[in-house]
Amino acid sequence: MKYDVAVIGGGIAGYCSALKCLESGLKTVLINQGHSSLHFSSGSIDVLGNLPNGLEVTDPFEGIAALKKLSPKHPYSKLSVSEVKRAMLWFQTLLNQAGISLSSSKNGHNHHRITPLGTLKPTWLSQPFIHQLLPHSSLKRLVLVSIDGFRDFQPQLTLDNLNQIEEFNKVEKKILSVRIPGFDSLRQNPNELRSIDIARILKQPKAFSSLVHQLSAGATVDDLVILPAIMGNGDGLTLMERLQSETQLRFHEVPTMPPSLLGVRLEEALQGMFTKMGGVQLKGDKVISAHWHEDKKAIRSIQTANLEEFPLIAKHYVLASGSYFSHGLVAESSRVVEPIFDLDVHYHKDRRQWRVKDFFSQSSHPFMQFGVVTDDHFNPTLNGQTVRNLHCCGSVLSHYDPIQQGCGGGVAIATAFHVASNIVHAITSEEALV
Repeated sequence: MKYDVAVIGGGIAGYCSALKCLESGLKTVLINQGHSSLHFSSGSIDVLGNLPNGLEVTDPFEGIAALKKLSPKHPYSKLSVSEVKRAMLWFQTLLNQAGISLSSSKNGHNHHRITPLGTLKPTWLSQPFIHQLLPHSSLKRLVLVSIDGFRDFQPQLTLDNLNQIEEFNKVEKKILSVRIPGFDSLRQNPNELRSIDIARILKQPKAFSSLVHQLSAGATVDDLVILPAIMGNGDGLTLMERLQSETQLRFHEVPTMPPSLLGVRLEEALQGMFTKMGGVQLKGDKVISAHWHEDKKAIRSIQTANLEEFPLIAKHYVLASGSYFSHGLVAESSRVVEPIFDLDVHYHKDRRQWRVKDFFSQSSHPFMQFGVVTDDHFNPTLNGQTVRNLHCCGSVLSHYDPIQQGCGGGVAIATAFHVASNIVHAITSEEALV
């Protein structure tokens, strides 16, 4: 089976690189092992929240210039600020076309969102029902919704932590308990329902109407209603729009324990666009080996677990396999490896240096910055030699901490956009010479 591009990984970086290639008419296959880390995602897109020295960033694009001085090997340091902006605008437009309207603050700065733990996190793009907290914004009252039998959102913990934040000290807060009919038939103990279970129940008119009635009775139009993300299964935003219309309330959705329906919405949108644009997806499959050209500087073909006897041949390959969670990186007792191609990986040889002593420290843990070594074009190396037709993007890359720096989504999108653009240029140039 022959393709122009074979993409390994079904997270945000994998889909973005594949969609960018499809836009240019390239025959593209994506190998997707299973659910991506989007199922653990907030559903917002962070470009840059903090510099490596811990300083919070107001304008993420201005912050990238400062970041380059502090961290010259960071993935952003290999990109121009204008290219990062183009990538983010492209992604925002793409998701709008897929039915998810992502927005930033009017001045282009980061805004804060309230997290399920009751903290504030800077981000750049958010979904329609994420309340964007801006400087000097005022709230009269917060109403935190507690759903009977739902264990993945603890409103009392959220409330207690919000009380520790100065700007929320004088804001009135209330926990509103709701009970949705239909739960009892699904559970065997009082606390086993997950967000996806509630989403299925709320498709029933009786359950949805009950939620509308209880919210309308317990909150007012002046409140900000903090609701765990419980609308999903393909029509989450449609149901949220209906909920807002029928209650006239102002909502702020917070992600819950996996599956995060806010993240699942993004995944469903990206998958839908990929299929609509004619991409070939090998879902539930994984790459198990590669065949190399003799000089080991280019890949000839790859084999997957489900199609072992039928190699996939492509002109270019994209490695967007993620980090430790998705097994794009594997930490062994004394080293960190990239398991598919055995690419060169940046890591500390002394395992004692993999983390800081205080595990819950605000500082970045060194292991978070381990990853594949690449050149300035995101081509990786194998035994010191650059692999010409393999391109890396997303969290498999080294020299950045997506959590501490608040840049995971931005790096994934921007590096995917960059490598796909390079591939399109390379194939176009090759065809022009024929």
